[in-house]
Amino acid sequence: MAAPTIEMYTTSWCGYCERARQLLDRKGAVYTEISVEGDPARRAEMSERSGRRTVPQIFIGARHVGGADELTELEQRGELDALLAGA
Repeated sequence: MAAPTIEMYTTSWCGYCERARQLLDRKGAVYTEISVEGDPARRAEMSERSGRRTVPQIFIGARHVGGADELTELEQRGELDALLAGA
C-alpha cells in the first residue's frame, strides 16, 4: 500500500511546527508544508479544513491528525508508524 499524502500547515517561526517537522523527519516521512505566514487565504483554508486556527495543522491522508501534541501522542501510543504506512 502506498504511503498517504501528508500535508502540514505551518509558519517558519513556530516551535510546535518545528517539533512536528523533526518527528516526521525522524520517521522518514515525506510531507508538504503549506505556509500560512502572511497568507490569509491559506490560513482560512487551514481553518476550514481543520476547524482550528493554530499551527501546525497536520493531515495524513484524509485524516486530520491535529497539531504537534496530537502527532506526538500518536507516536507515544505506537500508532503513528501504521498511519504513515497507510494501514
